[in-house]
Amino acid sequence: MFFFDKELCKKPLDDPLIRKLWHLIRLSVRALAVLMTLVIIWGILDVIWVLYQRIMAPPVFLLNINDILATFGAFMAVLIAIEIFANIVIYLEYRMIHLKLVISTALMAAARKVIVLDFKEGEYGIGYALGAIIISLGISYWLVGQHDSRNKIEDEPVGPCNENIEDGLS
Repeated sequence: MFFFDKELCKKPLDDPLIRKLWHLIRLSVRALAVLMTLVIIWGILDVIWVLYQRIMAPPVFLLNINDILATFGAFMAVLIAIEIFANIVIYLEYRMIHLKLVISTALMAAARKVIVLDFKEGEYGIGYALGAIIISLGISYWLVGQHDSRNKIEDEPVGPCNENIEDGLS
């Protein structure tokens, strides 16, 4: 499901100030894409480094449960960064928000928090709140999927919004 009005997207941007501001925003989003790529690479290197340190610490080649959970958390952080990058790319290509991808990114971030959460500290309220968030996101994801399956032909992206001004913004 794409979050935009197809009829409004067919109109060109007439105001020169808005066109210039839109160009500035697109440059900013491109800079965010480059920075997110660097964060992903840095995250991968961090996962490798942490895993190497944990494996080389005595007893060698053995991980305890805390090490495994920390590694899972680091892996999921990188996967979340990759999903955020995908959101940025879709925004740049279509000038719209892909709602299902945003919800799945939020669901993965909540799941990561559950995986790395230490319930021994007695903060059960956080666990209940995370459970409610995950159920809400799951229902939202399902509802968006139901909408997509019913309106498959209508919601197919047809190309960038305002194609006639795209050349001036790239």
